[in-house]
Amino acid sequence: MGQFHTPSRRLRAALCALLVVLVAGLLASPAGARGKHGKHHSGSSGLSVTKSSFGNLPASMGGTAVDKYTLTNARGMTVGLITYGGTIQSLEVPDRNGEKTNVTLGFADIEGYTSEAYLASNPYFGSIIGRYGNRIGNARFTLDGTTYTLDTNNGPNHLHGGFKGFDKVVWDAEPVETSRRVGVKFTRLSPEGEGCTPGTVSTPPCTTGYPGNLNVTVVYTLDNRNRLKMHYTATTDKKTVVNLTNHAYWNLAGEGSGDINDHQLLLNAPSYTPVDATLIPTGAIDPVAGTPFDFTSFHAIGERLRGNHPQLVIGRGYDHNWVLNPPKKPDHLNLAAKLVDPSSGRQLTILTTEPGIQFYSGNFLDGTLYGTSGRQYRQGDGLALETQHYPDSPNKPQFPSTELNPGETYDTTTVYAFSVAGEDDGHGKHRGKSRSRR
Repeated sequence: MGQFHTPSRRLRAALCALLVVLVAGLLASPAGARGKHGKHHSGSSGLSVTKSSFGNLPASMGGTAVDKYTLTNARGMTVGLITYGGTIQSLEVPDRNGEKTNVTLGFADIEGYTSEAYLASNPYFGSIIGRYGNRIGNARFTLDGTTYTLDTNNGPNHLHGGFKGFDKVVWDAEPVETSRRVGVKFTRLSPEGEGCTPGTVSTPPCTTGYPGNLNVTVVYTLDNRNRLKMHYTATTDKKTVVNLTNHAYWNLAGEGSGDINDHQLLLNAPSYTPVDATLIPTGAIDPVAGTPFDFTSFHAIGERLRGNHPQLVIGRGYDHNWVLNPPKKPDHLNLAAKLVDPSSGRQLTILTTEPGIQFYSGNFLDGTLYGTSGRQYRQGDGLALETQHYPDSPNKPQFPSTELNPGETYDTTTVYAFSVAGEDDGHGKHRGKSRSRR
């Protein structure tokens, strides 16, 4: 039978080391990861999503609990998403020296998003916008011979879904994970008649709201290439109009660090839609060449901002829709914009399946709000780049249609890709296809 040998000292040490590794792995597994911030999901890819409380709405707004989901990747990028408005509450990315900071405007707590000052100025920081992003002229449109009337919450016009749009509701949410992405799926039912808000005053009176019950899903996902993807889908039980976007404000030097006038912007757009005195498109599609609206090559935001071009005077700066060059392949992700902060080197590249993008230079930030850093937000301290169909499309048959019929699926995608200027920004690397109703 031979002799029985006891393990050597070296073998015993190796076995003990292996046992320590196995125990540590079990303790670090997603099933066992529970901390003061609530549920935590992570994988071997370095991607994780953490759920925590973000407080409650005021009693006057229903007192509903608001959750926060924090997405993190292996490169240290973090994205904070809250269920109130499906809002991008924070987004931290490194600069050319690896230093991270929050580059989107917002607040550290729910009180910031529900304060009287915020509701009065209503800048829509980081929120999902719907049912109809941007403006609808005279707050009315006609479908198949029926006229629908909406909240007049922006002069004589309807803006961003009305007095209580998608930005002012608490969405249902759940984490989503794949081997390459981690994220959050936001869902809600927008009932027929939404967009005509009870208890508010519209002139002329609002009577119908939007037709159809609209089931909406917005999925945010983050990967290890510092790309935040937003996938919007919706279905309806009655013919309606839909135009969804996100209203994040960016300051790549850091939230609360000052104005964005030195930021360099490129828009992949040879034309834009000029507006009337109430910021409704006239219906024309004008070339940008020879105007302050030409961003086909990089220009500093402030370079022509205070000029006397009639369209800049109307908007108190930039607040217009640009008509994007068509993608090389229909419905594929297309370069919309690049934004660079020379001081930090941070770069944002925006890719989308949408035909337009609204560039808003923060003209109406008035110093009444103090953001996540505790610093004041003044005019031009952040800018929005909202991928979209064109404003007032329901009343402009020459514009791409925003109509959605029963049996169809509204389906669009936008990607925010963060990098350092001179590095790979992801443009040309994205080949994901998004089916569209168009």
